[in-house]
Parts: sequence; structure tokens; C-alpha cells
Amino acid sequence: MHISQRAQSITPFLAMEFGKHAAALEAHGHRVIKLNLGEPDFGAPPAVLAELQKVAQQALPYTGALGLTALREAIAGFYQTMHGVTVSPDRIVVTAGASAALLLVTAALVDPGDEVLVGDPSYPCNRQFLSGFGADVRLVPTDATSRFQLDLAAVQRHWSARTRGLMMATPSNPTGTSVPPAELAAICDWARRHDAWRIVDEIYLNLSDADANGHPAPTVLARDPDAIVINSFSKYFGMTGWRLGWAVVPEALVPAMERLAQNYYICASTPAQMAALACFTPESLAVCEARRAEFAARRALVLQGLADAGLRVPVLPDGAFYVYIDVSPTGLDAMQFCERALQEAHVALTPGYDFGPSSGGQHVRLSYAASQDELREGLARLARFVSTLK
Repeated sequence: MHISQRAQSITPFLAMEFGKHAAALEAHGHRVIKLNLGEPDFGAPPAVLAELQKVAQQALPYTGALGLTALREAIAGFYQTMHGVTVSPDRIVVTAGASAALLLVTAALVDPGDEVLVGDPSYPCNRQFLSGFGADVRLVPTDATSRFQLDLAAVQRHWSARTRGLMMATPSNPTGTSVPPAELAAICDWARRHDAWRIVDEIYLNLSDADANGHPAPTVLARDPDAIVINSFSKYFGMTGWRLGWAVVPEALVPAMERLAQNYYICASTPAQMAALACFTPESLAVCEARRAEFAARRALVLQGLADAGLRVPVLPDGAFYVYIDVSPTGLDAMQFCERALQEAHVALTPGYDFGPSSGGQHVRLSYAASQDELREGLARLARFVSTLK
């Protein structure tokens, strides 16, 4: 059977590969501390679970390709309540997870040969979507001085006459770091003046630290209303397996998104959409905010545990639930470190190779989406493992 070049060119997603290896160890009776996947251990808010039980008792037909009107309105209200930004529900497209949002957006924007700037390190699936539609993805190396994020100077250095757009994530997976709002606005302004589109992945936005005045981290839409925003119910709302997300797009892009959704997957899951309406009640939002505070406590625990183990975190995260660790002082590269940590300490981590070539060989991602008890056990095991390397 002939396999397409597109399929052959996609490299394995190492976070998932190490998950498979961890499962194999568990099948042989080992207890593995899994810190490799960004999957919150909380699950959906209780009101959402209760709503799912209700809607499961009724007929569940397809919704419109853009999503339930009531859910699009609720998402628009969320932007107003949480960020003070007015977004028309007509600009919101409900999708089968953030992955489907990226699928639609890249299909709508990218032609073969279009150059797109993406930071390195970054979430690998984002650039795979771009490449899958023929984009020439130009990975822009970043480092600790820019918080492992694109900045305006880097964008300007790597811009070319073929650049048609850029994709950013703030906060970022794998580093948990954000682009300062003023810097993000400057980057978007540069791209807009060069007639280029801006895709901003805000999946972890509502898991960011508040500012000095206690205000939530701002959405890019506050500075650039025509930016394309990708978001999801998976992280802040803890609904990973529900496969429900959304995009906010300029009005001119909505018809194309609707046609693509109709043909690619018809609509997002009807029961997931109906139950997700309960995400936006005061009760559910209070639950999610309490969980955000819990993630901050877990981060503090992890940073202290890594410091005690002699593992360096070059840039402190300010959102999401990831820490990007420099393992080069151990004498191992990222793959060796993760393989040995899994086999010898039974702790699953993700090699930085997943996220880009520029410094992926010396960094490892740890997800603190696990419980504090699991984190304490995992950190203790890592400390013992690292001590053997010295």
C-alpha cells in the first residue's frame, strides 16, 4: 500500500510515545508517575457532568457546523466577563477540540508554499497542521532571554517576502511562559501592517497568573481584534476527552470555516456542546478558578522539588501547567534522560525534541497536571535518579 508523503513526513508525538512505554511498564506491575501529558486530573466541573447525564436522555441530532447558537453566545459572554472584551457570537466557531479549530483555520488560510513563522520550542501538532496544508513552516529559534517565545526582534529578523502569517501560543506548551502583552501587540501590529494573519493559541490563557492588580491575563483580542484565536474546553475546564474547542475569527473568515466544517466533520459533538453550557455558570467558573489556584500551588511544589534535585528551570513559568527543565548538566541529552528516568525511576516525562530542534536536545518537559501526592512521589524519584548521575 502506498502511504502519502504527508503521512510519512510526520514524526511521532513523543509525549504520547512515552505514554505508551509507561503503560507497558504498568502492565508489568510497576507504578509509573506520569508527568508527560498535559491532562488535568480534575475532570469536568460537577455541573457539567450533571448536565451531560440530563442531555443523554434525549435525541441528539447534528448541530449547525458553527456550533450551538447558545454555546457561541456563552463563549462570547465569557470573553466579556473574564477579559472585558466584546466579541460577537457570529465570530465564534465551535469545533471538535482545539485541533479541529486549527484544522479549519489552516485549511482556510494556507496555500502550498506560504511561509509561516512559528517559535521553537512550540507544540508540535500546530506546525504539523500547517505543514499538512503545504505551508513552509519557518521555525524561529528562541531562548531564555525571550522566555522561549517569539519577540518582535526575532519576527523582524526572520520575516521574508514570502511570509503570510505567524502562529504563537501564550502561555506556551512546553514552557508555560507567556508573551508580555505589549510585546504580543507589537508583533501582531507588525504582521498586520505586512498583510499577514496572526493565529494565537490561547488554550492556556485562563490558567495564567493574574497581573499585579489581580486582573486576569488579557486576550490578544484586546489589542488585535482581527487576530485568530484558538481555545479549548480541555485545560481550564478540565474536559480533555470531550474534544470540544473553539476559534474566534474575523467575520470574513466565518463562511469559509463553516463550509470546511460541514465537509470535514459536520459538527462538534452535540452532547458535549449541550453539557458545556454549564461551564459558564458562576458555580462552574468558581470551581475552575479554585483549580487555577491549585495549579499555582503545584507549580511552587515542583519548582522547589526540581531545585532540591539540582535540576535547573531556565525560565519560570507563569501559566499552563508545564516546566521546561535544562538537563544538559546531567551529561544526558533529553531522550536519554527521559528513557532512563522512565526505566530506572518509573517517571514519565517528555523530551524537548517534541517541541523543536534548536534546544530540544537539552530540555525536558514536566507536566504538573497530576495531583500533589503524585508530584511529590515523582520529584522524590527524580531526585534519587539524578543523584545516581552525579
